[in-house]
Amino acid sequence: MGSLEIRQFTCLNDNFGVLAHDPDTGKTLAVDVPDADAVMAELEAAGWKLTHILITHHHADHTQGLAALKARTGAFVIGPAKSATRVGPFDQSVGDGDVVPFGGDEIRCIATPGHTLDQISYWLPGAGVAFTGDTLFAMGCGRLFEGSAEVMWASLEKLIDMLPSQTRIYCGHEYTLANARFAVSVDPANAALADRLAEVEALRAAGKPTLPTTMALEMQTNPFLRVHDAGLQEAIGLAGAPAAEVFAEVRRRKDSF
Repeated sequence: MGSLEIRQFTCLNDNFGVLAHDPDTGKTLAVDVPDADAVMAELEAAGWKLTHILITHHHADHTQGLAALKARTGAFVIGPAKSATRVGPFDQSVGDGDVVPFGGDEIRCIATPGHTLDQISYWLPGAGVAFTGDTLFAMGCGRLFEGSAEVMWASLEKLIDMLPSQTRIYCGHEYTLANARFAVSVDPANAALADRLAEVEALRAAGKPTLPTTMALEMQTNPFLRVHDAGLQEAIGLAGAPAAEVFAEVRRRKDSF
């Protein structure tokens, strides 16, 4: 399943649509449906037939095209049990630890609340990819609309513990440049971060996407994952503080950046 083919494309303003195709079985999944027409256009360009839809959370910019795409393709819809009545109907509602077969691999469901309470991240270990919705971004994390800082930090810790370092991370939005500029403000001595900011600026200037990222790269440059780092703690005046407290302060600063 390491041959999984992935197409990432822009939807709406700064949302990403993602299609993942298993050439051995012909199975194809879409991650969230910001815009059914955009997903259909990408399917047609690739010559793929949609078989599965994964929903990460209930926000409209991730679900508003679901009904239309389901009607046009008949794809099997998988989504968080906590929002099944809010978004559904889902063909399968999932929660933390559930496993769904897909082609020759499996989709592992990881509850990662914080941005919303229903958020599920999806990991395909055989393909080495994860779809983190609005929980983990490149050099960022989702705004806390429903969960607390403690809840979100616990979710990020879960991803740190579970996902191998070379896992490719696909996120819900192209927020990377803004996230990088903020990251430098709280982690100014991080040379890897400075290099990555320059790289991201060049990519965006050329109109190119900054995703996917990897867990290894995020561990080096994402301030929300680096809350144990002494340099970052010192930079925000919380040397030696508990990780959850450092995370909460970094999130507070990002909210007003």
